[in-house]
Order: sequence, then structure tokens, then C-alpha cells
Amino acid sequence: MREALPPAPAEPRAPDDAAPSAAGSQRVVKIRRDYNTWVADETLEDYALRFTPRSFRKWSEMRVANTAFGAASFLVLEAVGATMLVQAGFINAFWAILATGLIIFLLGLPVSIAAARHGLDMDLLTRGAGFGYIGSTVTSLIYASFTFIFFALEAAIMAYALELAFRIPPAWGYLICALVVIPLVTHGVTAISRLQAWTQPLWLFLLVLPYVFLFLEEPEALSGLLNYGGEHGRGGAFDPVLFGAALTVGIALVTQMGEQVDYLRFMPEQTPASARRWWSAVVVGGPGWVVPGILKMLGGALLAWLVLRNGSPAAKAVDPNQMYLIGFSHVFDNTTLAVAATALFVVVSQLKINVTNAYAGSLAWSNFFARVTHSHPGRVVWVVFNTLIALLLMELGVFQALGQVLGLYSNIAISWMAAVVADLVINKPLGLSPPGLEFKRSRLYDINPVGVGAMVAASLLAIAVFVGVLGPELQPYASFVALGAAFVLSPLIAWATGGRYYRVAGSHPPAAGRRCVICEREYETEDMAHCPAYAGPICSLCCSLDARCQDLCKPKAHLGAQWDAFLRRLLPAAALPYLEKGLGLYLMLMAGIVTVLGLILGVLYTHELLSLPMADESVAARLQDSFVKVFAALLLLTGIIAWWMVLTQESRRVAQEESNRQTQLLMQEIESHRRTDAALQEAKRVADQANQAKSRYITAISHELRTPLNSILGYAQVLAADADVPPNRRQAVNVIRKSGDHLLSVIEGTLDIARIEGGKLTLDVKAMDFPEFLHQIVAMFELQARNKGLSFAYVPAGELPAVLRADERRLRQILINVLGNAVKFTQRGGVTFSIECRREMATFAIRDTGPGIPADDLERIFEPFTRGSTVQAGGSGVGLTVARMLVSLMGGEIQVSSTPGVGTEFRIRLFLPRVHSAQAAKELPRLDRVGYHGSRRRILVVDNEKDDRELLRLVLEPLGFIVEEAAGGYECLAAAPGFAPDLIFMDLGMPGIDGWETIRRLRQQRLSDAAVVILSANAFDKNLDNDVGVTPDDFIVKPFKLAELLDCLGRRLDLAWITTDAPVRPPAAAEPPPLVPPDEAELAALEELVDLGYPRGILDRLAAIAAADPRHAEFVRVLADLARQFQFDAMKEILRKHRAAAHDSR
Repeated sequence: MREALPPAPAEPRAPDDAAPSAAGSQRVVKIRRDYNTWVADETLEDYALRFTPRSFRKWSEMRVANTAFGAASFLVLEAVGATMLVQAGFINAFWAILATGLIIFLLGLPVSIAAARHGLDMDLLTRGAGFGYIGSTVTSLIYASFTFIFFALEAAIMAYALELAFRIPPAWGYLICALVVIPLVTHGVTAISRLQAWTQPLWLFLLVLPYVFLFLEEPEALSGLLNYGGEHGRGGAFDPVLFGAALTVGIALVTQMGEQVDYLRFMPEQTPASARRWWSAVVVGGPGWVVPGILKMLGGALLAWLVLRNGSPAAKAVDPNQMYLIGFSHVFDNTTLAVAATALFVVVSQLKINVTNAYAGSLAWSNFFARVTHSHPGRVVWVVFNTLIALLLMELGVFQALGQVLGLYSNIAISWMAAVVADLVINKPLGLSPPGLEFKRSRLYDINPVGVGAMVAASLLAIAVFVGVLGPELQPYASFVALGAAFVLSPLIAWATGGRYYRVAGSHPPAAGRRCVICEREYETEDMAHCPAYAGPICSLCCSLDARCQDLCKPKAHLGAQWDAFLRRLLPAAALPYLEKGLGLYLMLMAGIVTVLGLILGVLYTHELLSLPMADESVAARLQDSFVKVFAALLLLTGIIAWWMVLTQESRRVAQEESNRQTQLLMQEIESHRRTDAALQEAKRVADQANQAKSRYITAISHELRTPLNSILGYAQVLAADADVPPNRRQAVNVIRKSGDHLLSVIEGTLDIARIEGGKLTLDVKAMDFPEFLHQIVAMFELQARNKGLSFAYVPAGELPAVLRADERRLRQILINVLGNAVKFTQRGGVTFSIECRREMATFAIRDTGPGIPADDLERIFEPFTRGSTVQAGGSGVGLTVARMLVSLMGGEIQVSSTPGVGTEFRIRLFLPRVHSAQAAKELPRLDRVGYHGSRRRILVVDNEKDDRELLRLVLEPLGFIVEEAAGGYECLAAAPGFAPDLIFMDLGMPGIDGWETIRRLRQQRLSDAAVVILSANAFDKNLDNDVGVTPDDFIVKPFKLAELLDCLGRRLDLAWITTDAPVRPPAAAEPPPLVPPDEAELAALEELVDLGYPRGILDRLAAIAAADPRHAEFVRVLADLARQFQFDAMKEILRKHRAAAHDSR
């Protein structure tokens, strides 16, 4: 039956977007409110601080009525009837009891109907019935005070029963009677309803039993009661004074209606079918308790008369324990049984009423402190708080003072209840107040002068009558004065104010939704309001507890604004400037402090005065002087503290205003940044789309280039490994491989940028032969430098590790890109390549004597497709970009320093861990594989390119594999079941169905469970997720390396390779033929042609030189290549060096 969803776990979350205030002057950041377990659990909370939702009001009418009716069990009724009898005699007590019941019934009926219809507790009902949002706080405090006073009185009666039956000292009895109530109340009305239902039959039986036996055994007892004139014998006939005094005692019970209302709010909605049941339940559960209450008060008077007849003093006669002990003595002849029955009846009766007192007090304290402190730890906390106050009062033994205070408070209680009833039965029917009952903070003035003014004025007038200020003649009629004054003043004030203080004027947009923007829980519509501070719907609980909104929903209706407006009308014009300095707040604080101090010290003074053994006027005077001095001292101290609080509040207000101003500026800046960010996000989206299009284009182009390149490099590898290839053709094969490798590097460089930018590139870190790797790099660039007439110096520092762990391909790519740039852009001089390894860190330095790079270009050179302003040579402009990206990906750094006209130096630092010899031997076997052990394995090659299929057949069949070919996906699906392959090499980009779909169908149709290795030119797909279980290790990119292909085969098929005994040695790099220049005259003639820039003449001259002497063939080849590329500067450098060498040799 819960109306609100349980709160979600707290999770760390960012503040929601701030919402502007209605005036646009402030923005309040929404912070998720997570209530504690007690507050979140409505079984414990029972909808304190807000109305009871329809979804929770599911009980039957009679169950609600029975729960509320159980409150009639309290034995203070008998004590009140006995007190009336002793003080005023039976005749006056009888009429006072009837008048008390009639007044309470008439006051309680409209209050009960309103609570049952609207699902409101007494505080919410008071708010909407003329008191306002903060005005009802005063009545909540009064109501809470009554609950703990009655709790103390009822618990004391139960403690005396325990003393009577079990000889438990009263001090311990008070503790037991207080603590036993707490667990019965924590679970709210659900547990209380069960308790009332279970105990009702027993209570009714024990209540009626002594009266039945009394009337049967002693019917003449009534005659003596009728003639009883009271303790002093003045009440033998009707006396208006005694009647008024007795009525004042009984009318204090009117606050019990508040406790009835707290139960009636759970009454289900009235329907035509349930109208009769609903009205009966409202009457029984509401004011109907006074009917048995009247009978109980009369019964108390009868039992008290019996106690008095037995010679007991009046103090014992008003004790319910003594009353019912006499009553049960007529039932049981055995005294022990009579005592046991009395104790049982008293305990049951007092438990039934004290659970109600504690429950109502918890609601009243919850409402009071929620509005004073903007905090709500949970109704259960206030159950304990209310019980502890009552326990303290009992332990201090201030019952005599409580009796006097109760008489004083009864006038305030009557004024309160009468003001509420007057609004319901007079103001609303006459149109002096708006229809309905509004309880939400955002719709109410904090103070409504109709209810508050009527209550305060009626209370002051009644108290003045009660204490005899207006003469002893009127003193007994203080209750009637309170009642009449409230009924007259409430409509008068409503008429004078035009009813404008009931609800905040202006348009209030309805709550757009049922989910609270603060606690993010769902509530019924009546419990929601629109909050301008948070720009959304807010529940009444969050609204009540919010302290940051500054009442933006009612800027002129909050307490500060109303108090300021009141003082401006009251004070002279000269005092108005002081209001801005805190005078108004100080006066309000002092008014509250004086009232509270007066009440507390008044109760203590009354208690001490009544505890004096005799009426000693001198002692009373000294006591009065002492209390006056204490009051003055406390007033002075609290006045100083109050002024300090006012100054602190003023400082806080100024700071808050400045904070609001700064917050507004900050929010404006945030809004500006938000708009900028939105524009940037849009631009990023457009750029990402363009980048994706570029990546798709690059991928498609790379695939188209890789496919023919795979055949070129594949056959070149086959020819290089063929011992039958003659040495003079081996050089041509090497040229083919190097040219293919260069083209592949260009493709890879362009594709790598797309991979790295997309986060798709991963490193393949393996052990590598570091000296051999460096030897290959050096050999490659020595030849390039020589062909340009440049020197190339390789300077290793110290001993280099034999084996390192790194991604060989990426490291090679980095060094080739940087060294290639150094050779390319250097026209004369040379290039120095140095390497140093220290503690797993390798530092590569590449220095050249090129033109240098201006300072403005040092960062630009790393941007894609960008070259320095002094660069004359061509290039794609991606080499350094890829190098820097790869260095960063490998966790290293690349630095550049340059001096224009002198040269440039690049320094690359990388973490390259060493591999020990044993591990190196395991990871780098490098044996020549000539076959494998075991049965012959079947390989199905699926590729739409015939050249690629034949290449794989040429590679695999000599090793003992059975190879079958399929030109597409459909052929693969047809061939797989009959061929039963052990492994399938699958291309991706094929007509018909692609490789991924082919693999899916193989698995779904269960045509083959062979291992699948992707062999494709779609390098971009290697690291993408797929749904067929292919890992990056099973993805080989075309053009493949033979060793990589065989390694993958051995791993997937778990092969034991048959190898030759000697490891495979890489073929020694062929020494390039020497450059043998012609004589001085020919060199001079060539230099002249170069200066002229005449390529045809240069080539003709070189052809003549080659024909004259074959020794000059290499020299002629190098210069002819440069001439065809129009590299005249490089030609000049070569000719200059050879002429200088010839000159030096002479």
C-alpha cells in the first residue's frame, strides 16, 4: 500500500542542470535527496509532513474507526470525572461532564469530516483552515506539548498499577511504562491498528465488568452519589461557578480530537455505495469517542464516591487504580484477584491510549522541527524524543504543576480548535475563505492572521479570565470565553482581510508530472507542486525540507516579508531604516524567546510553589524574587545571543546575495560554454563523418593495392628461397622485393594514420634480433646515401643487446621514416645514425647536414600532409606524423632540434626490454622448415584471386599439405563437407558472400569445424570485433610473410615441424659494385652538362663513358638514375667528391 517508490541506491552522480528562478535572478542546483531508511519506509513514516495518498487508504471504514475509537480507553477520563465530583459535587460535575461531551462533539465533528475527506493530519488541516504554513507550527508545538503531558499522566497511572500489583518502585515503573510503548509505535498506524483490534474485546469486558457487579450487588450506591456535595460540601445544588470550574477541567480533553484526526486521515474515499458506512465510521472514530467518554467520566465519579465512602482521602479517590480496585472488589472476594484484574485493566487501557499519544506526538514534532530546521530524520526519532520528555516529567514528579499548566493550556487548546472549526463551519460556507484545504508550502502564506490572530486573541483573553485579571466572577468561565472569542474573531478577521492571506495570489502552474525533481520518486498529484527554483514538480516532503529555494514561489508571502510588512505598518517612519539592519528579525526572536522563557520558568515556579509544605508568604515572595532574577538574567543573556544571531544572519544574507550574483554570472558563462561546446560537438560530428569517409576510402584503396602486391611479394619470396635462381637474377629478385616493400610501406603509412586516429592499431610485441635488425637498416640507407653522394655514419655506443622485445615492424617503420627524411632532404654532407642502450631504454639519434628546419616549422612537421617551408623534395607528408604517433603508442618520445643552414637532429627514446639468451632461443628458433610430423593435413584456400590461391598452393604443397582451392564463399560451402579440411584460409573481400558470412554459414550449417585463419588485404578489419570468434592472432594481412604464415599454421594445427639442423641465415647483402669514375676530363664535361641542366646530353655522355670502359658501369648507372629524376644537386655532389678525391690522390 505504499504510494512512493523506494529510493534508488546512492550512486555517485553529476549535479543536474540548474533551473532558473521565476525572476531569472537566481539558479538553484538540483542535488539528489536520498532519505534515510526510516523516512523512505512509509510503514514507519506513515506520511508525516504530507497528506495521506489514496493508494495507501485501503483499509475498511470500520477498521479505521475501531483504531481511532481505541483512544477512548484512557483512564484520565475517570480521573477527570472524579476531580469534577470532588471539586464541584455530583450535580455540577454531571452537567459539566455533559457540557464537555457536547462541546467536544460539536467541535470534533467538522474537523473529523475534513480530515477524513482530504487525508490530512491535524497540522496540515490547521494550515489550510486559517493558520498558514508557519502559523500551524505554533499549534504543532502546543499539540506536541499536550501529547507528552497526557503521555506522562497516563504512564504514571500505569506505573502506579505496577507498584500496586508487583511492588515496582514508581521510578522504575515510569521507565518501564515509557519504553514499552516505543516498539508499539515505530511501525505506525498498521501496528497500532492491530493492537487496538486485539485488545478491544478484553478492554470492553474489563471495563463493564465492575459496574455490572456493582449495580447488581449495591444498587443503592447511586442515591448516595446524587446527594454528594463535593469535598467542601458546596456542590449540593447547581452552582454556575462550580460548574464553570468543573467544565474548565474537562474541556482540556478537546485536544484528543487531534489524535482522532491523525487516524481518520487513513479513511478511504467516500462513494455512493459506502456513504452510510463512511459517515458512521467518521462519527464513531471522530467525536464519537466522547459518548463512552461521558459514561467513563460518570463512572469515574461513581467509583471515586465509593473510595470516599470508605474513608479514603480525596487524593486517593481521584486515582484510577484505587477506583477500579474498589470496582473489582465487587467482582472478586479475593483481594489478590481484584488487584490482578485492576492491574491488567489499567495496563491494557493505558497502553491503548499511550500508543496514540506517542504516535500523535511524533507527527506533531515532525511537522514542527521540519519547518524550523528544514530537516527530518524520521518520525521514529520523534517517537523516542516525545517519550523521553514524558519520562523526564514523570521522573521529576511535576504532576501538580502539570495540572495547573493543563488548566492554562486548555484555554489555548480551545482557542485553537475553535478557530479551526470556525473556519470550517463559518468562513468557508460564507465565502470568507476559499473552498478546500490547501496544505502545500508554495500555496500558503506563512502566517494567516485569521487563524493565528483569532487563536492568540482568544487565548490571551481566556488566560486573563482564568488567572482572575477580569475578576473572580468570570474566572470559572474562561473556557467559554476562549470558545466564544475564537468563533467571533475568526470570521471578523477573515472579513477584514478579505481572505487574501489564505493562499498566495498569482498564477501557479500545475505540477508537470508526478516525479519529484529532488528525490526522484513518484507521488500523487495532490502531493505535488511546481517549484520555480528547480523548474519542475516537487513533492511536499522535499518542499518542506528545502532551505535553499528562498521561497521563490511566494516572495511576498514568507515569514520575513510578512513580519517586515507588519513592522512597517506598526513602527514610525523614523524607525523604518533600522529594519534593514536586522531590527525586525531581532524583535521577532525576542518575542519568541520571552514567551518560551516565561512558560518554562512559569511551570517550574508553579511546581515549586505547590510543593511548599504550607502557605508561607515570605518563602513564596523570596521564591518569586529568585525566579524574576533568573528570568532577567536569562533574558539578558538570550538577548545578547539573539542580537549576535541577527548580525550573523545579516552577514550570511549579504554573503548569500553576493554568492547568488556570482553564481548567476557563472551560470551565464557556463551557458555560453554549453553553446560553444554544442557547436564544437557539431563540428566534431561533421569532422568524424569526413574522417570515417576518408578511412573507408583509404581502406578500399589499400585493399585494391594489396591484392596484386601480395602476388608480387609472394612470388618474390618464393624465388628468393629457390636455390636454383642464378646469382645474376637474384639481384633482380631483391630489387622486386625492395620495390614491393617500399610500395607496401607507403600503403601502410597512409593506413596507419587512419588506424591510430581510430584507436584500432595495436602493437605486436615479440622478440627480435636487434643487431640483425640494425644491420638491415644501416645497409638500406648506406646505399641510398652513397647514391646521393652523401656519407652515412653508423655509431653504436657500447655493446648492444642481442635480442630485444618490441614490435619489429613498427620500430622499423619509425626508423625508416626518420632516416629516409634525413637522406632525402640532405644535399651535401652526410647522415649520422647512432644508437645507445641503457637499462632497457634505447636512444636513437639521427643527425644530418641538410638545410635545417626553421623554429616556426618544428611543430608543424609532425602534422599530417605538412612539410617545412624550406623543403624542396617531394613526399607524402605522413612519414613524421606516423613516426610520432607510433613512438607515443610505444610509450616513448621523439624530440627534434635544428639550426637552419647547419642541420637537424632527431632523438627517439623507447623502452625496449632485453630478452635473455634462453628465452631468445625459444622465441627465435629461425630454423628452415621442410615438413612436419604426423598425417597429412588438409588446407582449404578460399580466395577470389587465382594468383593468391596458386601462391599458397606453391608454398604449402612442398611441405606436405593437401591443398584444395575455392574461388568464393559458395564454392567453399560446397567443398567443405566433402574435403573435410583441417584449416581454412579465408579471404574477406569476395563477390557473392564475403568471408565473414561464409564463416557464419559454415558454423550455423555445421558444414565444418575446421580452424579458420583470415588471409585478407582488409588490414583495417584485423582488430575489429566479430561474431565468429576470429582473434587478431588468426588474422594475417596481405602481403604476408612466409614465416608468419607457417607460424600461424603450426600454432592452429599444433604441428611438430621438421627442420634442417642449421638455422636459416639471412642471405648476406651483396656488396654494391664500386663507383669507378672516369678521368678528370670526363668529370669536368659531365659537371658542365649538369650545370646546364641538360638531361639528354648527360645521358648521352654517360652512355659513351660506359661503352668506353665497363668498369664505369655502376658509376654510370647511379648518375643516370639521378639524371632521370632531375636530381642535379646530388649529381654535383658526387662529381665534386670524385674530383676532390682525384685531386688529393695526385
